[in-house]
Amino acid sequence: MANLLFLTQRIPYPPDKGEKIRQWQILKHLRKSYDVHLGCLVDDPHDVQHIDTVKALCASSHFAQLDRRQAKIASLRGLLTGEPLSVVFYRDRGLADWVQRTLNEVKPDLIFVFSSNMAPYVLDLKTTAPLMVDLVDLDSEKWRSYSKAHGFPMRWIYRREADRIAALEARIARDADWSIFVSEAEAALFQALQPDFRDKAHYVSNGVDLDYFDPAREFAAPYVTHVANFVFTGAMDYPPNEDAVIWFARTILPIIRRSLPEAQFHIAGSNPSAQVRALTSLPGVFVTGRVADIRPYTAHATACVAPMRIARGIQNKVLEAMAMGRPAVVTPDALEGIKAVPGSELLMAESPEEIARACIVCAGPGAAAIGQAARRRVAADYGWPKQLERFDALLNERKAAPVL
Repeated sequence: MANLLFLTQRIPYPPDKGEKIRQWQILKHLRKSYDVHLGCLVDDPHDVQHIDTVKALCASSHFAQLDRRQAKIASLRGLLTGEPLSVVFYRDRGLADWVQRTLNEVKPDLIFVFSSNMAPYVLDLKTTAPLMVDLVDLDSEKWRSYSKAHGFPMRWIYRREADRIAALEARIARDADWSIFVSEAEAALFQALQPDFRDKAHYVSNGVDLDYFDPAREFAAPYVTHVANFVFTGAMDYPPNEDAVIWFARTILPIIRRSLPEAQFHIAGSNPSAQVRALTSLPGVFVTGRVADIRPYTAHATACVAPMRIARGIQNKVLEAMAMGRPAVVTPDALEGIKAVPGSELLMAESPEEIARACIVCAGPGAAAIGQAARRRVAADYGWPKQLERFDALLNERKAAPVL
């Protein structure tokens, strides 16, 4: 069997956040055709217990332990070297040495790199193996969005990061054989920015595990159900998620409670920041932290909300809510890359008042029909096997190309 070098900035298991869900599904898919040699970092002590689960899928592997606090301090060296801080953050000498040995000894037939931050591990090394970089989203644009939402000095730091990552993305466009994105919109933006390499930019959408997120399954309710319950799921140390729940709890929920006085807002996700934990001082707001299974929170929700004001690519939380047959209330940014019909398969709103009205609608008799239509949509278009076939098509296209 052919050999694959697979590099990612986080151990891809458990698949409990957007990027790890995508990594895990791609890893499982590609190992059907390749012996996988996996190199990754482990930046959450909770994930150490899962190393053996991932190792069992691989022909060889290297798991580099990353202390996030120390890495943040070390990343400041990038201010002196001119590098992106996020690239320095994920740099590990042991992992770099392992990558070099793997290239020399295994001579992989394909290199798959997840995220721009990991691409420098291979860009400077001599190899004839074709290179596929899954950028997922345009990180440079994400950092640019952060810069607009902050004051000095963070505005300057984020703008600098945006410029440095944009330069790295340009290099990836030139040197990689494929640049992969999570949505057609992200790929189109990259093609506009890198017109000389537009033919190498493609998109492979995220999917959802339709058997796992199945509304026919029964789950014990994790909160009282005689009141309206609005649920947000996601990693709560991710700034766009943090911004979304703070906005919802402080601005939108009070509007909802004028009509539904007992309405509750449940924030379910790992590593909530101090600002997120502080929201529990507000009436009707609950912060769970990490939960063993997110499905009970989604299954019993009046609506799952994604009030994203900073967002790129596809929101897994929206696909999962739809798969569970629950109404989703989303902002326009949270709908990017998901071909669902607002008004019938989910509800889209933008201002606090509009979002509140949509949530109140979900507490009414029409909610069941929205949830059922949502499930039909994802079942038809967003199963993981259907999405991952795009990888096979790209790789087979290269194999079939004539040798010049």
